[in-house]
Amino acid sequence: MTALKKDIAKDAVDAITDQWYAVRPDLDTTPMAVFGRIYRISKAMGDAVERAYNRHGVSRGEFDVIATLRRSGTPYTLSPRELSATLMLTTGGMTGRLDKLEKAGLLTRSPDPHDRRGLQVTLTDRGLALVDEAVTAGIEVNRAGLADFSPEEVEELGGLLRKLLAGMP
Repeated sequence: MTALKKDIAKDAVDAITDQWYAVRPDLDTTPMAVFGRIYRISKAMGDAVERAYNRHGVSRGEFDVIATLRRSGTPYTLSPRELSATLMLTTGGMTGRLDKLEKAGLLTRSPDPHDRRGLQVTLTDRGLALVDEAVTAGIEVNRAGLADFSPEEVEELGGLLRKLLAGMP
């Protein structure tokens, strides 16, 4: 804790762990404090990024679909099955998102030339422009969340979180 500035006020997680200490002083609530903060940060940042995407006319789930197509590289085409697997969605959930995005002109569905029974989903030029604007807006929200950290602290935090994630069951 020596690296933590002394002027940082206690937060809601401190209040919870302090309450636990009052009734169960034998408990080490350090893990609760770490994961409680991670959860709260994730929720707050997720909500802020969602608002950024909404300003571009898409929800977080819809953004995930067009972002997956964008990240796939030219020609920005995947099968619905590949999208479902990447986004861990049921085919029904994927169909609903694809219907809405196709109606908005952000993607097209067409027969797969390599599989008569299959479809391919392709990002339109409009979809490409929108996803590039939305991802930039989302990253700016993330950047603002890290504004109080030096580049070195951001790198260290990223490394520590990577290590934590790698150790998850």
